[in-house]
Amino acid sequence: MPVLEGEGVTKYFGGLAAVSQVDFHVDQGEVVGLIGPNGAGKTTLFNLISGALVPKSGVIRFKGEKISGLKPYQICRKGVARTFQSVKVFGNMPVLENVLLGSLFGTPTGMSSVNAAKEARGLLEFVELSALRATPAKDLTLANQKRLEVARALATKPELLLLDEVMAGLNPTEVAQAMELITRIRDKGITIFMIEHVMKAIMGVCDRIMVLHHGEKIAEGTPHEIATSKTVIEVYLGE
Repeated sequence: MPVLEGEGVTKYFGGLAAVSQVDFHVDQGEVVGLIGPNGAGKTTLFNLISGALVPKSGVIRFKGEKISGLKPYQICRKGVARTFQSVKVFGNMPVLENVLLGSLFGTPTGMSSVNAAKEARGLLEFVELSALRATPAKDLTLANQKRLEVARALATKPELLLLDEVMAGLNPTEVAQAMELITRIRDKGITIFMIEHVMKAIMGVCDRIMVLHHGEKIAEGTPHEIATSKTVIEVYLGE
């Protein structure tokens, strides 16, 4: 059974359909990529899944339960976490406290501050930021801010993690490290739905890729099928 599914998901901004009649599903344990040119509707779809926006029509379900229309914090507490295209860390707070916020506010049961701190330290180790735990988040490199955002999302104990361009702006070494981190997250049993422009990364870590163009789903398949799809090549290269 899909952990996440959408049927006929549609969202207009003014008269323009940012997302139009999109059907999608993500199965337990999968890494699914979402690609498409700028303005294709990718982040809008993530905003609809995470509750920042409400669809005009269609329905989104998480583990069989309708979540479209719920508030973002309610969706987060059900087990869906996300990162953002432009990094949203609490800049003046130390790295450790950024992650603590996820533990304390993002889980349904709440947690003692002792346990939350222990867990936050473990997550910083997992994303390899332990040495920087006392550093204000704004002083981190972009690559490390993105890692911090992933750690904060993981602190909410998600079953599904939405990654919005976690590799944008990174150099090749940092991209390789980010790919390795995604593989380790998946090995923890967390399902991943990711938007990415770095094709090498998408092809390297995803089981399946979905392509949006002008808000519509135009293709879906394995990385090989997508890489060799005439439709997709035309959309990207304007052939």
